[in-house]
Amino acid sequence: MQMFKEQIAQQLAPLIEWEPEQVVEALEIPPDTKMGDLAFPCFPLARVFRKAPPAIAAELADKLELPAVVAKVEVAGGYLNFFLHPQALAKQVLDAVLTAGDTYGNAQQGAGKTIVIDFSSPNIAKPFGVGHMPTTVLGNSISKLYKALGYNVVRVNHLGDWGTQFGAMMVAYLKWGNNDPLTEDPIGKLYRLYVKFHKEEEKEPSLRDEARDWFNRLESGDPEAKRLWQLFYDVSLENFKRTYRRLGIEFDYYTGESFYVDKIDATLERIKAAGVTEISEGALVVPLGDDLPPCLLQKSDGATLYATRDMAALFYREETFKPEQIIYVVAHDQSLHFKQLKLVLEKMGLPLADALVHVPFGLVKLPEGKMSTRRGQMVLLEDVLQEATARVREIIAEKNPNLPNREQVAEEVGIGAVIFHNLKNSRMRDIIFDWNEVLNFDGETGPYLQYTHARCMSVLRKSGREEFELPPDLDGLTDEAAQQVLKRLSQFPETIVKAAESYEPSTMSRYLLDLAQDFNRFYNTCRIIGEAAAVEASRLALVQAVAQVLRRGLDLLGLTAPEQM
Repeated sequence: MQMFKEQIAQQLAPLIEWEPEQVVEALEIPPDTKMGDLAFPCFPLARVFRKAPPAIAAELADKLELPAVVAKVEVAGGYLNFFLHPQALAKQVLDAVLTAGDTYGNAQQGAGKTIVIDFSSPNIAKPFGVGHMPTTVLGNSISKLYKALGYNVVRVNHLGDWGTQFGAMMVAYLKWGNNDPLTEDPIGKLYRLYVKFHKEEEKEPSLRDEARDWFNRLESGDPEAKRLWQLFYDVSLENFKRTYRRLGIEFDYYTGESFYVDKIDATLERIKAAGVTEISEGALVVPLGDDLPPCLLQKSDGATLYATRDMAALFYREETFKPEQIIYVVAHDQSLHFKQLKLVLEKMGLPLADALVHVPFGLVKLPEGKMSTRRGQMVLLEDVLQEATARVREIIAEKNPNLPNREQVAEEVGIGAVIFHNLKNSRMRDIIFDWNEVLNFDGETGPYLQYTHARCMSVLRKSGREEFELPPDLDGLTDEAAQQVLKRLSQFPETIVKAAESYEPSTMSRYLLDLAQDFNRFYNTCRIIGEAAAVEASRLALVQAVAQVLRRGLDLLGLTAPEQM
């Protein structure tokens, strides 16, 4: 509705001595269309006008010159209620959508600005479990949303490829791995070795010392330790990239913790030079006051930590990309870590503190509790994708066995179901991993949205038309069902902005579900093909617009839109 808000604001703003942007912000969508399509509350004007809001509303209604799209304005209490002209509404919305094509909703508010998004970041030598799904699909969607707003988006995969766990992997591989070249099922083998190490460690604590020794060898550049690390890194990254290809996700950089190891000394010197560190029990820390524990940068034995490497990454990213924001899509159980980083930057007096944004989300849990890699409690993402695709394949075989590109559609719909399951609710909600819920294709699901798009494309194919130009007469779009679809289409650009700025792809998910429901209501109540020529043409144009926005919205979430299902 942004386009209509702006037209009303241009006329209303001078009368109340506001900026048009303030009027746009104040305009509301009433809960009931009987109260108009847009409403302006006059209560904030009472003090300046020295009148009761209903009197102000009546005065403004008399003076206001209505834009062409507004049929009438009514006063209700302290509100100005605007009713849009059905034909003007239809023309403006369809012109905007069909003229812009797949760029409808794009903006240039981020032109010339860069945003770095750090997301997914799985651990080397461990499987890609469904626990890594939220950060992966959230980060991908947020990247797409910001790109639609004109930002230069840098996607970084900060791999967990450093730390004492690599010492544990090396010990496990040398003791029980039989020097396996890891050419077949490498991640499965490494995972089983990792689980075995932690089970044996409980019985034989000396294994921890061996693991620590091997990691120290790696940090010192020992050739054998480096060889093992590179082997684990290469097979893991190849496996991750295969999963990302299936999900349709790309990264600009795979720069894990190891990338910053040679930048640690300079990072520590920079922080010390700022005068914010102290030595506590032999360790280098930044005290952060009484409310938070200090940020530990270097242990008494000289070892550095995750926080140190993250500080090095922040400095590197600032220098390399000059970003407006550095967004970390990381689970909410890491909130303390990011608060500490931000406070360290603030104490150093660096503007970089304002650029650091932590986008938290809930955890993925098994029905009996949180997943754990160490204990072997993990549902593998690859298994979920395989199962989802297999179930869609069965549905296609039963309901539409002659469907062209059956295998491709099964893949797109199955994977779409899994992605949408992670994006349909607020990111802060924990996800209880339940096969039946993930793969339920009824109700508010990705397949429902994809099917609605396929339904639109089916109508367009049946029409036999190749182009869908707007007729001058749009009487076919004046009924309530069509008008609701048009209003929903007009909200797409502002939905992109809202979803991006709140780092909340579920805002787009909710919008698409509402659009699909509105369209299906229109589809079931209004005949499209076989009506009078002008009515058919206008309704086909609406179907085309809905297909286009569904396709674009699904893409912003990371889903595809099959033309047939």
